[in-house]
Amino acid sequence: MTAALDRTELVVRTIAETTVANEKYFGDLDSVVGDGDFGYSLARGFEKVLEQWDDLDRTDAGVFLQKVAMVISSRMGGTSGPIWGTAFLRAGATAKGKEELGGADVVEMLRAAITGIKARGGADLGEKTLLDALVPMTDTLADHLEQGAQAQVALDAAAAQARESADATSELQARRGRASYTGERSIGSPDPGALAIAVLAEEIAKRWQDGSAPAAG
Repeated sequence: MTAALDRTELVVRTIAETTVANEKYFGDLDSVVGDGDFGYSLARGFEKVLEQWDDLDRTDAGVFLQKVAMVISSRMGGTSGPIWGTAFLRAGATAKGKEELGGADVVEMLRAAITGIKARGGADLGEKTLLDALVPMTDTLADHLEQGAQAQVALDAAAAQARESADATSELQARRGRASYTGERSIGSPDPGALAIAVLAEEIAKRWQDGSAPAAG
């Protein structure tokens, strides 16, 4: 197994396990102004990824991500399936064929995912979606890596930015999704998708440091 695939597995498994573990929390966040199914949808999709973990194609990191995308898209309900499926698909297409993935490659993968999410969801920054955490997080990661920071330092900074940006969505009015129907009532509570990005970024940074990647079981 290449180092690129090994680290990609770590990140995907962290995302999968964290979304399953936070099903109720993410659902409660969504129930404030949404329909409350966000946590359920994410958990079901990534639960299926964990179930099929040993059988996913590992030709390279890109192919692996694309297979994960297919599982997510087929199992994850609501608007989350197309959005998260597209993100993994675009990231995988960027990484496909590469045996090594450096910091610049990871940033390129994230930017490809962001472009895909914008196109699929018709959303942009400032509309109270996961993009309001994902974009600043990616920019922070890119800035630190370009300045020569070690991977762990860059990841920690990116996670901190994701959290700060996610919290700041409380001040925004939702422009997309079911929450947009509530108008100004959506102001005062954070976007669940943005908070999910923050939680995932924090957990990835934590596990990256200790290298934990529990075996499939």
